[in-house]
Amino acid sequence: MVEGNSTTVTEFVLLGISDNPRMQIIFFVVFLMVYLVNVVGNLGMIILISLDAQLHTPMYFFLWHLSFCDICYSSAIAPRMLSDLLSKSRTISLHGCTAQFYFFAAFVDAECYILAVMAYDRYVAICNPLHYASAISKPVCFRLLFGSYIAGTTNAIIHTAATFSLRFCRSNLINHFFCDVPPLLAISCSDTHVNEILLFAFAGFVEMSSLSVILLSYIFILASVLRIHSSSGRLKAFSTCGSHFTGVTLFYGTVIFMYLRPTSVYALDQDKWASVFYTVIIPMLNPLIYSLRNKDVKAAFRKLIIKKLTSV
Repeated sequence: MVEGNSTTVTEFVLLGISDNPRMQIIFFVVFLMVYLVNVVGNLGMIILISLDAQLHTPMYFFLWHLSFCDICYSSAIAPRMLSDLLSKSRTISLHGCTAQFYFFAAFVDAECYILAVMAYDRYVAICNPLHYASAISKPVCFRLLFGSYIAGTTNAIIHTAATFSLRFCRSNLINHFFCDVPPLLAISCSDTHVNEILLFAFAGFVEMSSLSVILLSYIFILASVLRIHSSSGRLKAFSTCGSHFTGVTLFYGTVIFMYLRPTSVYALDQDKWASVFYTVIIPMLNPLIYSLRNKDVKAAFRKLIIKKLTSV
């Protein structure tokens, strides 16, 4: 469609991670392995939690959905990225770009709140163990989870509508490997001031509100643990939070770096690698973090393997 002297863009070209053919093959092999580990690890976590009755607790109920979000938002990005590494044509339609960004944003934002809910679960378990059954009952778990998905979906709708209501007539070259807000704002010929405010305000609200719940939960947990006289008791309490705290640090560190900055300081070539970390690497690391450092998960895995071997 022509408006004045400019043509409105109906499809984009993703410039990807590298234009070096030799490096593209190397990146394809590396990221394919990472993505396969991600899918197998998170799917394995989902299956293990579903099959083992001892893992049917609120903590593992939320961990099930954390793995589900990891698979969903990484799968909105990784298959297309892998395809583009082997393809000469990296075009993506406007509708395809819109869908990719929406699903990515919805599940990433939902994961932020699920991580916050998991921190609250650990707070109640350690600081108010006598009230745990009532405070984290099954109806409460479902309401917290439903609220996490609704908040993620709502935020994604707002960002998607605001971003793709812009006119893209300056260029159709996205200097990224997926459709993200900063590179899209960079090629828009509309006034993006309102979009920048929305990005900072809503991304800031999602990140800061969920991170505040996590930090407050851990402050109370730390205060409660320090009152435990037994060193073994303190170690046991810390071990129940160690995996979650590690996952939170990795996830929030990169997300805050990516989105809670003025758009004037974005360096898209460098930011691609930060995006690779939280869209591909972190979803792979989460099942490893939560399984290798979790005695219940390791015990359930051993029990499942023994059961399969004895049934052969």
